[in-house]
Amino acid sequence: MLIHVMRFTRAAAALACSFPAFAATVSVDVIGADGKPLAGAVVLVDTPRKPAGAMKPGGPYEMAQQNIAFVPHVLIVPVGATVSFPNRDKVRHHVYSFSKARKFDLKLYGKDETRSVVFDKPGVVALGCNIHDAMNGSIIVVETPYAVQSDAKGHATIADVPVGGATIRVWHPSIRAPDNMLAQSATVTATGYTTTYTIRGR
Repeated sequence: MLIHVMRFTRAAAALACSFPAFAATVSVDVIGADGKPLAGAVVLVDTPRKPAGAMKPGGPYEMAQQNIAFVPHVLIVPVGATVSFPNRDKVRHHVYSFSKARKFDLKLYGKDETRSVVFDKPGVVALGCNIHDAMNGSIIVVETPYAVQSDAKGHATIADVPVGGATIRVWHPSIRAPDNMLAQSATVTATGYTTTYTIRGR
């Protein structure tokens, strides 16, 4: 019986190896205009093949006002997400955006108060505060589940990307392009895909 089991196991392994991989890892290094790794860039992969399960808004998602700043400075959310805007400062804030992807205006509200906004279109939403001009932040609304920010070394890794043709996009405020975003076509193979983006400064 043991011999039969071993034969079955080997046969199953051989059969599994005979099928091509359907997903792989995309690795992107983002380099700033100064030649150094760029942290905080948003890397997105758009693919014709979508995941089996529909993308859910999920959450909770939060863009707080804290220490006279937006926290986090950049937030990635899926289309349809509701984002809360809690005020954790002792002063009042008036949060707004004039962006095409989502225009909104949250009138003055104080400490421990919260407002919320639904983001129903993909795109980059730039945030500001009518009271504190130095405050700025961004919400990146995406239709793809393959979206991450680069780490301190400028590296972004996205797993389980469908094999085949894809478009890789990189967003950062320093990029001189519409919506501060660059895009290039790619082919994700069974062994994955690796590329480097070098950002040209303003």
